[in-house]
Amino acid sequence: MGFLWRTRLRGANEKKITPVISWPESEPESEITIPPEFQCPISIDLMKDPVIISTGITYDRESIETWISSGNKTCPVTNTVLTTFDQIPNHTIRKMIQGWCVEKGSPLIQRIPTPRVPLMPCEVYEIRRKLSSATRRGDYEKCGEIIAKIKKLGDESEKNRKCVNENGVGLVLCDCFEKFSGDEKLTFMLKEILYLLTWMVPIGSEGILKLASPSSFRCVAGLLKSTDDSARQNAAFLMNEILSLDETRVYAFAFENGIAEALVKLIRDSVSSSATKSSLITIYQMVLQKPEIASEFLEIGLVNLTVEMIVDAENSVCEKALAVLDAICETDKGREEVRKNELVMPLLVKKIPKVSESATRSSMSVILKLCKTENAFAVEEVVRLGAFQKVLLVLQVGYGEETKEKATELLKMMNTQMKLMNGCVDSLKEFKYIKKPF
Repeated sequence: MGFLWRTRLRGANEKKITPVISWPESEPESEITIPPEFQCPISIDLMKDPVIISTGITYDRESIETWISSGNKTCPVTNTVLTTFDQIPNHTIRKMIQGWCVEKGSPLIQRIPTPRVPLMPCEVYEIRRKLSSATRRGDYEKCGEIIAKIKKLGDESEKNRKCVNENGVGLVLCDCFEKFSGDEKLTFMLKEILYLLTWMVPIGSEGILKLASPSSFRCVAGLLKSTDDSARQNAAFLMNEILSLDETRVYAFAFENGIAEALVKLIRDSVSSSATKSSLITIYQMVLQKPEIASEFLEIGLVNLTVEMIVDAENSVCEKALAVLDAICETDKGREEVRKNELVMPLLVKKIPKVSESATRSSMSVILKLCKTENAFAVEEVVRLGAFQKVLLVLQVGYGEETKEKATELLKMMNTQMKLMNGCVDSLKEFKYIKKPF
């Protein structure tokens, strides 16, 4: 039995909320009148979480937060400029609403549960201060208690996570991680810190520097190679943040600690879509910043693994796998290894433009790199696979300039080859009907 709320005026002030019930046609429509003092002045709906703002007016928390987040700085009722955006729970009104819901005893009205009060910046400041103090003292037990509290608060609502993230907790957690990263007995706590840090990205350069210290990096690498799938996923996610420093010492740590093997193993184990994407993003970052590192990935079978993901993975994974393949093709050895896989060219042509603009751009980029290396042979292959018409389509849709530039370059290359192939297609005829891109 479903229903929706319909509002209509009654008298000068009171509004009547009429639930329209899916009763059989023979039964009359039921109506319930909500007292005006229980209605939010913004939504005119029954308040679920009444709060008082600085002007003394009570609103439903969700409605007034939407009003403020839209850029409004005044009270909707009085039009007075708000001196503060703080919201104080109106427990009196909430209890009256709950009592009214029980009194009505109607299946049409669900009792309003007691809402959880969102975390306030002043509370986060106190949490941060205590965690920082415990870290400096080396009091890991106290740190563990505070970390557990932060996790619980974050799991309660996205709003709490945002409040924690915006008030500097990430940096203190990085400091705590570095402090205790060398103690294997505290692995559980370190795993919890990594989990918390995943929803505090971007962490900031100061925090990343702490994670990139020798002891912290070894700890993250150890968790990436552990048997705990959740810890492996979080470590892969944060490894990309650490490598964003683009420092020689960080990549040296990566070599020393077997990061390449651990990332590829995480993909092979199919832990989760998120873990696979985190690994691919990190691999892309490593290969793009340091092309010489590609050889290490080639030796452990990354190309064939990437091709498998392009074949049957979901679009978001396929997109990242194509980006990795593109990065690998930056080196001669990488292009040679990619060309050995006979599925590569057919797959690249097939993915234009089926997945996304990013995937299309990566596909064309790989094709261009292979064609420039092998010249006529590779160009003839993509022509026979039907790439010409697909790339023409790329020019006609609303893709960005970089994508269209690659499409134009590839079309010119194919058009030249097609003339050599006994003049299969006249150049002017093929380009005549291309719509001008805007």
